Amino acid sequence: MSKMCQITGKRAMVGNNVSHSKHRTKRSFNVNLFTRKFFWVEQNCWVVLKVSAAGLRLINKIGLDAALKRAAEKGYLTRLETMEA
Repeated sequence: MSKMCQITGKRAMVGNNVSHSKHRTKRSFNVNLFTRKFFWVEQNCWVVLKVSAAGLRLINKIGLDAALKRAAEKGYLTRLETMEA
């Protein structure tokens, strides 16, 4: 699975390192990803997600069920690992 948040769709970006002499070299800005287990109350099971820090804040704000529905509509949720309760 790629370095992508399953809730917000954030991916690694490409940019430049700029030295004091303004010499530019390519670099990548990686996403702040975490692998977390959440208990999905509506399905009565545990779900394992790769989420960014912004994704964790979104889950805390709108709830897991609404965040998963929004991610599925936008196509960010590729594969959902579930574990029986």
